[in-house]
Amino acid sequence: MNENPKPGLFIGIDWADQKHDIHVIDRQGKGFHQQFEHSAESIHAWVGDMLKLAGGQPIAIMLEQSRGALIHALMFRENVLLYPVNPKQLARYRESYPGVGKNDPTDAMYLARMLRERITTLNVWQPDDENTRLIANLSQQRRKLVDGQTKLRLQLTALLKSYFPLVLEIFGKQHQLPLLLSILRRWPDPRQLRRADRRLICRVLCEHSLRNEQQQKEIIERIRAAQLLTRDDALITPSAMSVKLLAYQIQQAQKMIKEFDDAIDEAMKQHPDAHLFANLRGAGSALAPRLLCAFGSQRDRWEDAESVASFSGIAPVTKQSGKQRHVHRRFACPKYLRQTFHEFADCARRHCPWSKARYRMLRDRGMKHHAALRKIARSWIRILFRVWKTRVPFDCDRYIANLKQRCPDIVPYFAQEN
Repeated sequence: MNENPKPGLFIGIDWADQKHDIHVIDRQGKGFHQQFEHSAESIHAWVGDMLKLAGGQPIAIMLEQSRGALIHALMFRENVLLYPVNPKQLARYRESYPGVGKNDPTDAMYLARMLRERITTLNVWQPDDENTRLIANLSQQRRKLVDGQTKLRLQLTALLKSYFPLVLEIFGKQHQLPLLLSILRRWPDPRQLRRADRRLICRVLCEHSLRNEQQQKEIIERIRAAQLLTRDDALITPSAMSVKLLAYQIQQAQKMIKEFDDAIDEAMKQHPDAHLFANLRGAGSALAPRLLCAFGSQRDRWEDAESVASFSGIAPVTKQSGKQRHVHRRFACPKYLRQTFHEFADCARRHCPWSKARYRMLRDRGMKHHAALRKIARSWIRILFRVWKTRVPFDCDRYIANLKQRCPDIVPYFAQEN
């Protein structure tokens, strides 16, 4: 049972970039509609008006998000209780009222109604501590930068294949990416590269640790002797301009990712729970902060590990009607959170002995790759939930010994490692 103070007002907000539609219901069930602009002054004035209207009691607000500009403006305000809701839950609630279309004012009304009806079953959203929020935001923004860099690299590769495949053949390996970008920023046009001064090319190669004179000579001779894929200036000139820009953007993205990595490392050093996740096999410097933030700093946020698995989308959904039973993966969930556990399971099955053995066993039983990863991720969630609750680091050797006793079928898969 929810033990939060009984609110004086139940408020639903359908938020937007420029304005917010509000529906307010008082303790007697009477409601009215409002609207205000998205600005610091408007939000502050509106909150003050609602608190006066509530007569000294707290106000409860339900809105369709767990992060964003509006929730950032409302968090940490005294006597303001926030209840973020998954948009899918609102859609299902709306469908229970047939014949009513979707628009901003009606969505705000449904949010207020749902909050008033179900408030005893809901928990007030409590933000994590400042350091945890810092790590969470840094990690999420870093991931967006990495995804953006991947798109840029794909664009770069596609362009080079269309007019300048030679540089991909010579410098296209993953570890040679910095050298490739330096070459392209200087000579994005293949005709320029063929005419470039030998000493200048050697200097660029040396800057990227390619100092062997014989290798330098072979590369330059290959550049000089290579045939151009096309001599069409109408294609080469605009493509070279775009490639030069893409090379610059990728280099800048790499520098910024490095800055994010440094900031995350510094924040992790200050976090009291960092040691619980930093030493997990397969987590690394990128996934350990994301796992830490997946559980957060509020120890009473999750009732059990199954709550985390369901909320994150790792636990499957079972639909049963009569003799029919169907199990499928969960779609309505925070995608970034699900991705965190899924990617960690994929890394763990390469570096962690029990995850590697479990993966092989599941695959031998006919389970597909991603289904096996979700199965492993669900086991990891149970492990990490206990680690997070007790603050006792995970002991891999002890877990393997217990696993072999509980599941003798997995023992042969450990033997394959030897």
